[in-house]
Amino acid sequence: MMDLDGAIDRYLQFLKIERNLSANTVEAYGTDLRQLAEFLIEQRDTKRIDSVGRDDLSRFMVHLLDRNLSSRTASRKLSSVKGFFEHFHSQGDLPANPSEGIEAPQFGERMPEVLDFEDIEALLDAPDSSTPEGRRDSVMLEVLYATGLRVTELVELRMRSVDTNGGYVRVVGKGDKQRVVPLGEFAVDAVDEYIDQTRPVLLENKGGPGSTPYLFVTRRGSSMTRQAFWKNIKKHGRVAGLDESISPHKLRHSFATHLLERGADLRVVQNLLGHSDVTTTEIYTHIAKQRLKDMHQTHHPRG
Repeated sequence: MMDLDGAIDRYLQFLKIERNLSANTVEAYGTDLRQLAEFLIEQRDTKRIDSVGRDDLSRFMVHLLDRNLSSRTASRKLSSVKGFFEHFHSQGDLPANPSEGIEAPQFGERMPEVLDFEDIEALLDAPDSSTPEGRRDSVMLEVLYATGLRVTELVELRMRSVDTNGGYVRVVGKGDKQRVVPLGEFAVDAVDEYIDQTRPVLLENKGGPGSTPYLFVTRRGSSMTRQAFWKNIKKHGRVAGLDESISPHKLRHSFATHLLERGADLRVVQNLLGHSDVTTTEIYTHIAKQRLKDMHQTHHPRG
């Protein structure tokens, strides 16, 4: 089996002769692929093309972002890598294509923004607890931060999906894939109290607690809509003194980043978020590292 250097040279010849690509384009492919080869030598001390796996390529993508490359540049390099492995797989030199299904993180030119713990606490305390709607919103925010659910997954939660005795929710995510996500002690207590005291009040004029299967409801007897919750979180964000960029997805980003900062396993966080590709989750490793670096520089006497 060829080593990576030999495979790269052979692929570049193919691009030049068979594909008739320009010298500059072939050179760009070569730069991208040799960067991958150098990364694999540093990470795994391997030069065998058949030893490269999907996880290696996922880590390579995060490595590119750690070097502050834009997502556009990282995507271009991924395209070079995909073409390389697809070629040798189609030629029968590789039994499997390790680049299949790998995606570049799609966050544009900016990293996802993450709330600090103080901002999280301020947001969770912002809803007016003297009203049923305020208590409902407080529980929704608590569950959102405790689980990292997408906003659609949150508003579509059904009563039967919640097991406060077991301390988890069963979620139907993208592609109708199901996953189980722990709630945590604070969220369990909040949901129990909401189900016992607040939800019946919201539904008292619409047939009572059994009138709808949805967990989070309005006085109209329907489930909370995605749009309504977006509007409410903006309102509570203003009360908490947060800027207008506050969104349900920012709580999801915060959930993932805070877990990784505290040593959670990347694959566990991937499963909790419902990501099909670990590359998407690994972006949070990059954010966590940068946040820890910033905190060190700010608070360490010799930072």
